[in-house]
Amino acid sequence: MEQMQEQCYGKNGEILERVFPGRFTNEEKDRLEMEKETFYQKIYRPEMKLIGGLHPFLDKTKENNIVNGIGSAAIMLNINFILDGLNIRPYFKAIVSANDVSTSKPHPETFLRCAELLSVPPADCIVFEDAPKGVEAALTAGMQCVVLTTMHTEEEFSRYPGIGCFIKDYTNPQLDKLFIRR
Repeated sequence: MEQMQEQCYGKNGEILERVFPGRFTNEEKDRLEMEKETFYQKIYRPEMKLIGGLHPFLDKTKENNIVNGIGSAAIMLNINFILDGLNIRPYFKAIVSANDVSTSKPHPETFLRCAELLSVPPADCIVFEDAPKGVEAALTAGMQCVVLTTMHTEEEFSRYPGIGCFIKDYTNPQLDKLFIRR
């Protein structure tokens, strides 16, 4: 399990290269990526639902003129699948996918590019992240970070100082402080 956590991050092609160095051509990597993502969407579609409290939280960001962006290690195919499947695309002004960066998380490029598209200084950004490599990218980018413990435990983030808070979902009252004007 530990080795899987160390190897399984970043773009699909990067993972294949790390696990099977030199085995696949770029064309084969692209084909395998599309097969994997098509299969993922098929099995995930019936399970797709919003994290608790997300819709009211997004409404509150809109009411408070807070711009939202997505900085994801996923490819646009999957981001579109989720945004359109959950009907939340209108809440996001900027989207940066794995297709849009040369170096994936834990490198900060994804989040820095998203902040640039939103015209928000990195220090004024709050990243909501559910993976340790994403937290590393956010903190390296100089951004504040809220960790969603949907797939990992708080202990798995213990080596990252400066995490704002941990939440299970968007109903957590700690999030109310984000809407207090400074």
